[in-house]
Amino acid sequence: MMDLSGMSVAVIGLGVSGVAAARLAAEKGGEVYVSDSRTEDAVATRGADLGDGIEVDLGRHDIERMVDADFVVASPGILPSSPVLQGLKRRGVKWISEPEFASRFLDASLIGITGTNGKTTTTLLVNHLLHASGVTSAAGGNVGGGLAPAASDLARLKERPEWVVLEMSSFQLSGVETFHPDIGVITNLSADHLDRYRSIDEYYSDKSKLFENATEQSVWVFPADDDEVRRLSDGVPGRRYTFGCGTDSSAFLSEGQLILNLEGDIEPVLQRDELPLIGAHNVTNALAAALTARLAGAGSGGVVAGLGSARALPHRLEPVADRAGVLWINDSKATNVAATRSALSSLDRSVILLLGGKDKGEDFAQLAEAMRGRARIVVGYGAAGSRAINELSEALRVGSNEEEESIGGPRASPSLRLVEGSLEDVVVSARNWAESGDVVLLSPACSSFDMYENYEHRGQHFTLLARAEV
Repeated sequence: MMDLSGMSVAVIGLGVSGVAAARLAAEKGGEVYVSDSRTEDAVATRGADLGDGIEVDLGRHDIERMVDADFVVASPGILPSSPVLQGLKRRGVKWISEPEFASRFLDASLIGITGTNGKTTTTLLVNHLLHASGVTSAAGGNVGGGLAPAASDLARLKERPEWVVLEMSSFQLSGVETFHPDIGVITNLSADHLDRYRSIDEYYSDKSKLFENATEQSVWVFPADDDEVRRLSDGVPGRRYTFGCGTDSSAFLSEGQLILNLEGDIEPVLQRDELPLIGAHNVTNALAAALTARLAGAGSGGVVAGLGSARALPHRLEPVADRAGVLWINDSKATNVAATRSALSSLDRSVILLLGGKDKGEDFAQLAEAMRGRARIVVGYGAAGSRAINELSEALRVGSNEEEESIGGPRASPSLRLVEGSLEDVVVSARNWAESGDVVLLSPACSSFDMYENYEHRGQHFTLLARAEV
């Protein structure tokens, strides 16, 4: 295990990951410097809580101080285009991500999970299935909202688990050097974070760094029908297993049954209607998790029991209220178009969709077909609300069947409405428009930063509003 005695570590950012990295570095004997450009009370409190042995610098980043550090660790919230990282680049100073730093102290087998959607659900499901099988494991990484700790916190555990299951964002993968998962999982790939990346290809390039140190002993779990994953993984060494459609996959759905095919050994898992999670995408997440857990040594009985006891995670197609025949679902984690499209396809009731937030540069017109016959009303709100409604209006007009629309047929388009004001105003409007049998679905396809600190904060507020007595 690495000892940092006599070495210096500079940590950029005082978020959850930065704080965890600083504590790990100090615990391993390093001289630790932490900086953050922010000066808010919450940031100052986190800095003060680190203790006297760690130097904290608020309101600036001292690049000269970092140049001489043995390790520079960047939190995932620090943009590659930020002055501090650009300044380090000009000086020829390399930086690493927090999970990369933590992995050097993790004395356990590693499962690394990335993808555009479904990462958190799959990560926590894998951990749950391993526990249900009696395999010791710990989950963490990019799992937000306090659902699991940062990777550096896992590296500080006194008792070593057999497996560490890490969710890895593209931001975290962009700073890897030696990170090497024993089992690597990609859930899916689609456009995301185009407010941070210059192109989709740049985003995919960071995702592909999961393969950076692949060997013939690596084990990979991929979606069977994702062309981008197939393209990026072409030529990557190691054993491959797939999940998704078709009996040729290692994990698939057939006649309402989740099934594993491990080296030709067909293993029924459970019936689809026995899985307590909403949506076809969660069937896919369950298949990926079951396959990964079995490859990590989980028993078939534990996998069956674990899937049967799984519960919806906060802010991910989470039912939060059922009033007067109207079901309210919090899907605040759906911060991109693909996630919202998946949420819509998972519901078999009439939907009032709440769509908006901070624009991430995606085309809302991609939602048009998924809305037909499912969404009765689409409510645009927040900074991106007006653009979303305008793009959907054009897309639905171009793709409409006039005869079907005129009679309200099964492919009828939704009513598009813009609500200006707060999320409370949006919820009040949705409540007034809702009818028995409807679902009011917060699945915004946008980030939350126009109104909220993060998607968790947005989801929590929506839940309170949905449950409020009116």
